[in-house]
Order: sequence, then C-alpha cells, then structure tokens
Amino acid sequence: MQIRVIVAGKPALAYAKAGVEEYLKRLSRAGGHELVVIKAGNREEVSARLLERSQGCFRVALDERGECLSTRKFADRLESLEMRGDVKTMAFLIGAADGHTEALRDQCDLVLTLSPFTLQHELALLVLLEQLYRVASLKSGSPYHRD
Repeated sequence: MQIRVIVAGKPALAYAKAGVEEYLKRLSRAGGHELVVIKAGNREEVSARLLERSQGCFRVALDERGECLSTRKFADRLESLEMRGDVKTMAFLIGAADGHTEALRDQCDLVLTLSPFTLQHELALLVLLEQLYRVASLKSGSPYHRD
C-alpha cells in the first residue's frame, strides 16, 4: 500500500523543514511514502484541492474532531487496511490554517486526530511523518518504538 501525505503549503518554519526532511529521508528506506504539497488558500479552495489530489485513494482527514488512536492502534489500522487488498493508496489530508470543510470530512473514509489540541499544519505534518516512520519501524522490527 502506498502512503501519500497531501499538505497545503510548504513548511516555512526552520524546525518543521528540518523535521520533515529528516522523516522523509528515514521513510525513503521503507519505500512507498510520498509528500505532495498543494497551494495554500482559504478553507474551501484547499479542501477542493485536497479532494482533487486524493481521488481514488482511501482518504484520511487529519482534524481535531477525529478519532484518536495510540501508535499501536494506528499501526494495526494501517495493517488492516493493507491486508484488505482493495486499498492501494492511502492519502492523509492536512489542510491550511482554517482547517477542512465539512464536505471534505464527509468525503473521507476516516477522520483522525493527532492530538486533542489544534495543531499548526506544519507541526501536524511533522507529527504525522514521525508516526508513519514509527509504524514503518514497528513493521520492520526496528527497536525505534518502545511501548
């Protein structure tokens, strides 16, 4: 299963740029991960672009209203979707400052939260990439994750 992370706007903050680059480098060893940056804008424009770029994918909106999973449960959910066989690409959708529209959330297969806090989108991207790396390390048997 391919993982596509679609985010509105390139990270501008130095810590976010460095972290995103680091986790993309680590994920490149596991293969199957792609970062897609779309143009930022208002909520409606960004939501439309996210839906367009995620057509045909299993869509996961990252939103503070979503389901909260532990790392193990997140890994189990990804494995379960991979084992289904009909999910070829999973797209994680990260909106801009105004978040997602209700229409986007309704069109997603899953809505997850990374935290009960509202996160700045660059930080949300970094946290998601770290969790995807953590899941990849669990899958490979690496000692990175500790329960």
